[in-house]
Amino acid sequence: MVDNGDRIATSLRKGVVEFCVLALLDGGRSYGVDIARRLTAAGLIAGEGTLYPLLSRLRAAGHVTTEWIESEAGRPRRYYELTASGRAQLAEFRSAWAALRASVEGFLEEET
Repeated sequence: MVDNGDRIATSLRKGVVEFCVLALLDGGRSYGVDIARRLTAAGLIAGEGTLYPLLSRLRAAGHVTTEWIESEAGRPRRYYELTASGRAQLAEFRSAWAALRASVEGFLEEET
């Protein structure tokens, strides 16, 4: 049985993980496994299986591009990089998030 706190956290994660991926890529290109590790460590995804469909959607929307790069450690890796469209999406999210966060915090901090 999933408790209410877990259900709330899951819903919140689903709403923001896409933008967390864009924010990670705003710092420079990265490959899928590295993105997955960072998101998993932050508790935002359960594993790689959650990430790749999201990356495919971001690519189809034109928010990221990909490039295969040879790896010294073995097989080639697919690197993801933010596009201008992805940067615009991230900027819009940052603005919306700031306003939403301020509104929610206002309600949560109200004394009843």
